[in-house]
Amino acid sequence: MHRSAPRLTRILACAAVPVMLVVAGCSSDSGSKGSDPAGGSSPSPGASAPGGGQSPVPLEPAKYAKLPEPCKALTTKTVEELVPKVKNEAGTAGTSNDTAARGSCSWNGLEDKGVKGSDYRWLDVSFQRFASESGIGSGADRARDAYEKEVSAVKATEKAESVSASPAAGVGEEATAVAYGLAKSGEDFEYATIVARTGNVVMTLGYNGTGFAGAENPDPAQLMKGAMAAAKEAAASVAKAN
Repeated sequence: MHRSAPRLTRILACAAVPVMLVVAGCSSDSGSKGSDPAGGSSPSPGASAPGGGQSPVPLEPAKYAKLPEPCKALTTKTVEELVPKVKNEAGTAGTSNDTAARGSCSWNGLEDKGVKGSDYRWLDVSFQRFASESGIGSGADRARDAYEKEVSAVKATEKAESVSASPAAGVGEEATAVAYGLAKSGEDFEYATIVARTGNVVMTLGYNGTGFAGAENPDPAQLMKGAMAAAKEAAASVAKAN
């Protein structure tokens, strides 16, 4: 006995259902290669750490690991030219509780010219080195901040007169020359100060003088010329020490 066409169609449709489900199941699996067994998506390559935080960027290593000996940063010839009749050619070292991070040295002298009076000169140089520290910054960045603060401090010297500042070319990576006059102990002193940065080190060189008992005060331009020459020498000593 032959089945009717409508009944046969219904039987074939029902028989095909399991096959469609299997195919659908396979299609679902093939389209979810990035899913885990629980149905969640696996992390994609390059995804950020939990919480969305990024890995910290490594700090730039400090350029210089040590400082020069301050009292040897200038040659004896330079000291004698800038400080006539210098008391101690070897210089007087400043106190420091960490010579790897900071140090200084100074020289002074008084040249007696008899009835023409006396010329007094003072020369000093100081260095400060900054290390790269996580959470604080790189040595170079810290030195830049210290350099700017030092320039501001010199320009703001108490009771200084006729203060002028200008870039000091050829001294380290960046430098500023500051000139001013200052009255103290009843005498008028002229000052020339160079603040420079080279890598992670800040250097400050000061040169000043006055004339006693009728001697003329030093010419500010000549004083600055001498300070610039010494500053270039001192800044170069940083690289030589490393």
